[in-house]
Amino acid sequence: MSVITQAATQMQLQPSAQSLLTAGMSPHAAVQALLDADYPQDALKLLARLLPKRYAVAWLCQCAAGLTLDARDRLGLSLAQAWVSEPDESHRRAALDFAKADRCRSIGAWLAVAAGWSSGSVGPLGHEPPAPAAEHLTACAAVAAITRLSALVITQFVERRDRFVRRALSLLPTSATDLEAEA
Repeated sequence: MSVITQAATQMQLQPSAQSLLTAGMSPHAAVQALLDADYPQDALKLLARLLPKRYAVAWLCQCAAGLTLDARDRLGLSLAQAWVSEPDESHRRAALDFAKADRCRSIGAWLAVAAGWSSGSVGPLGHEPPAPAAEHLTACAAVAAITRLSALVITQFVERRDRFVRRALSLLPTSATDLEAEA
């Protein structure tokens, strides 16, 4: 199973969207194909999964940075930004703890949990055995965050979502062999 096919399955793309993806397709070409065929939500999901986790969280932070956010969302954004700047366990854990306390009710919590689910254990501190997050959970958090950021002005939802996706498209490898080397 190719990396793209696996990512499409993990992110539960529609079967009709998955049928557009072919073996040997580059990540950039795969997401672009979904956009061209008018599957923007599936393009968002695939993009979020194909980006390296740190890139995905940095992208979320860039998308959120230019928007008017409340104090709780700004706090979640700052925790995600701290992890992007210095992706260590203390920053990851702070972001995760914030999102858990918020029970992922806010945009800020989704921004933070994208960093929190990037590595390490998602269980309580000191819990044995460690409880690692599934590999695709950062991407799931990214999709939730982008969806919520896009909906801040509901009449601009489609335009914002599409703009956010296109902003990150250049971060994807344009060669299938580049992706296989990263995996």
